[in-house]
Amino acid sequence: MATYLMFGEYSAGAIDEISPDRTAAANGVIADCGGKAEAGYVLLGEKDLVLIVDFPSTEAAIKASLGLSKLLGISFSTCPAISIEEFDKLLVA
Repeated sequence: MATYLMFGEYSAGAIDEISPDRTAAANGVIADCGGKAEAGYVLLGEKDLVLIVDFPSTEAAIKASLGLSKLLGISFSTCPAISIEEFDKLLVA
């Protein structure tokens, strides 16, 4: 599994629909794509939220990003991420 950061921006309509049920549905979309949500945070600034999610492939991450956008009315920018420890190993290899 690889880690992805999913940065989201709410549309005006998406804000009106925020609820625990919608969050559960979003987690279902992630699971249906083979992913596991590790954490989620609401942000102040350029982006409104970030999800930290593990997916089995880039294709699964793309499928989830599109599915979440369709379900939630939130546009996502999805980026692969590696830990600093993994990055440091790349430098010495």
